[in-house]
Amino acid sequence: QVQLVESGGGSVQAGGSLRISCKASGRAFNAMVWFRQAPGQEREFVAGFSSNGVATDYTDSVKGRFTISRDYAKNTVYLQMDSLKPEDTAVYYCAARTRPGSYSNVKSYDYWGQGAQVTVSS
Repeated sequence: QVQLVESGGGSVQAGGSLRISCKASGRAFNAMVWFRQAPGQEREFVAGFSSNGVATDYTDSVKGRFTISRDYAKNTVYLQMDSLKPEDTAVYYCAARTRPGSYSNVKSYDYWGQGAQVTVSS
């Protein structure tokens, strides 16, 4: 059974940092990404690894502040979030896919984690 489990969310003041993790079990994935969803808004792509497992992409609003990384031995993907802003407040979801697709298309992903709350106060 495939599972994605996020950890590491929390609350921080603006300008602070957090790191969230997503551990996959049941199989390994190359294409793993992070989405986020704020209250009343659609789920949006944040950062991710492509199907080759190496190339990365970020949404413009987090470029230069967030860094995605992975540890294949632990089957875990991380999102380091620095210089956090109140508008980064959201539930962050890890997702993975086994077929070709677009980074930013929610429908491309077959597996989802339960979400990790990130709250940034001003």
